Amino acid sequence: MSGTTALPGTPCTAPRAGDPPMHRLEVRLPDQVPFAVGTFDTIGPMSRAAFPHRHTFYEIVHVTAGTGTHVVDLARWELHPPHLGLVLPGQLHHWEDARGLDGTVVLFTEDFLLDHPGDRDLLRRLGERPWLTLDGPTHARTGRLMGELVEEYGHGADGFATVLRSLLHVLLVRTARLRGPGTHAPPPGRPAAVAGEFARLLARTGTDGATVRECAELIGVTPGYLAEAVRAATGRTPGALLREARSREAQRLLVGTELSIRQVAARVGFDDPAYFCRFFRRETGSSPGDFRRSHERERDERQDHERKRRGRKHHDRRDPSIEGGARPA
Repeated sequence: MSGTTALPGTPCTAPRAGDPPMHRLEVRLPDQVPFAVGTFDTIGPMSRAAFPHRHTFYEIVHVTAGTGTHVVDLARWELHPPHLGLVLPGQLHHWEDARGLDGTVVLFTEDFLLDHPGDRDLLRRLGERPWLTLDGPTHARTGRLMGELVEEYGHGADGFATVLRSLLHVLLVRTARLRGPGTHAPPPGRPAAVAGEFARLLARTGTDGATVRECAELIGVTPGYLAEAVRAATGRTPGALLREARSREAQRLLVGTELSIRQVAARVGFDDPAYFCRFFRRETGSSPGDFRRSHERERDERQDHERKRRGRKHHDRRDPSIEGGARPA
């Protein structure tokens, strides 16, 4: 897809005023392979970014050490390594109070998935449960595979892009195995391809007020066929997934921006703020205003807890001889 990569030093901007910044994958040359892998240190400070942002690319993280919290959309995962995590294009994420963070980061665009097109659907399915805590053998096996990716990427020998795609495919398939039966990509075929295209369309335009009929027209199928394909792949209807995408985007904007409720409504395709409020309450059980205030309280409580925790740690480090004044020998 065009616009998913950028040359080093290209500034990252928000698509629209008030939106979180959208980061593109940096490549050294315009025709370079849209892939990168390395440690949190070698990838750079953005790999640990503490502010909410989005990517035009996929990110897989193998966390081997550290404390803190990884936040993706509105889901929070406390760090108790080892972990394997996935961030999909367009998702809002950041690291909160991360200390000692270490591991391997894999970045790639959808264009990179040439040799194994079924990996697109597999990534979408893995994104439904994007955070795993690994047992010892799985952690060791994942570490070896990550090491191979780093080595192949660093050498850049002839055919390295094909090898990288193959190693990435192995990583995705092995990760799917951790989730039990029925989570592998479906056999290639027209319904699976239509469902995959709908998922990609949903990620790009699903929050702009598009209808199921409009999505079907963009894909080139009838609404009925789209419904059959999506239900076969996900067990849900296109309409339900569209509503979920709009609700999720509204939640992101309410929590991550200072946009007014009227502005949030417009961003997710509602001309009538009152109708948006009814939609949001039906989907979440809360009004937009109550939802925003609730998350502001939770954020303030977390910050207050963190300040108190740091205060206690600072107090514990003080010299005991200072407490209550020096005692005579």
